[in-house]
Amino acid sequence: MKAYLQLTKAQLLLFARNRNIVIWTLLFPIFMMLALGMLVGDGMRFQVRVAVADEDGSEASRQFVGELEKAEGLDPVPPSGGGPEMIRSGEADLVVVVKKGFGERVASPEKGETARLVALYYDKSNPAVAEIGTALVRQAVDRLNKRLVRFQPVVGMEEINVQSRPMSYVDFLVPGILSLMIMSNNLNGVAGTIASWRERGILRRMQGTPLSSGTFIAGQITARIILNAVQAIAVLLVAYFAFDVHVYGSWAALIFFILLGTLTFLSIGFIIASLARSPESAGPIAGLVSFPMIFVGGIFFPIRNLPDILQPLVEVIPIVHLTRALRDIMNAGAGMADLWMPTAALSAWLVVSFLVAAKTFRWDVE
Repeated sequence: MKAYLQLTKAQLLLFARNRNIVIWTLLFPIFMMLALGMLVGDGMRFQVRVAVADEDGSEASRQFVGELEKAEGLDPVPPSGGGPEMIRSGEADLVVVVKKGFGERVASPEKGETARLVALYYDKSNPAVAEIGTALVRQAVDRLNKRLVRFQPVVGMEEINVQSRPMSYVDFLVPGILSLMIMSNNLNGVAGTIASWRERGILRRMQGTPLSSGTFIAGQITARIILNAVQAIAVLLVAYFAFDVHVYGSWAALIFFILLGTLTFLSIGFIIASLARSPESAGPIAGLVSFPMIFVGGIFFPIRNLPDILQPLVEVIPIVHLTRALRDIMNAGAGMADLWMPTAALSAWLVVSFLVAAKTFRWDVE
């Protein structure tokens, strides 16, 4: 027991004295969360730059232009030159021209046929901007027409929000940051550290002492768990005070999955450390394993946004289940009974990777 405690204490001191660990495993995730949280805010708001030219100059046209510039999703920019020129130069995504005769036609809505007095210039090579911008302008024109003819809808629609709690992108992001920290600290960190110790002969000298391999591994695991706990507390505190992010579920369930994720990625890290012949090769191997998981693990955006061909593949990746469990606990208040699938998947990864790590672990360079 004394050797185990001394090893754990020594490993924690190494963490504290290593500036790279303090910066990259503690400060960098917090900085990333703050940067994305302030940049994105309450969600990815799609803004279309629109320039509106009022050729009519009437009271009705000025009122229409004002309503158009206040529409959500449209970012007004001052008009300069003709519509096609502004589109081609990239000064605006859309150009709306209110033609002469607009005010006169609005004043007499019952006379004559539909007059095309609003021109819309856009670039079809950018379909997302073209479709969204056209829809927003069309809605403004449609509202004007309904108001002019005193349109009264016969059938209405009731909108019911089934989301019991207000959610923002930061609420989605924070569980992903926790998963990213757990994977990076344990998979990448352990692989490089163990490979370096093996090459420098530290593991060989430990093997020559009464210290057992179980005590050594237990000390490593305990130190990593404490490190992850400190990081998780720091991230959650910053998220709470900076963005008002709450944990709506059980803290016991959250701690359980942080522990389960730590053990799972620790085991995978030991496998990579055994496969690597040197610290120089451990880093690229760990990066080859972890880098794709960052983009397909649901950390920064929902998994459902991935191509259909990748959907079956991502369901077997451990970080997907860890991120999903942490997100369900924090955002939806899910309990352990609701999270049997992530529990089973991570447990399976833990058992298999631990057995492989125990089989392949090497104290010395072969």
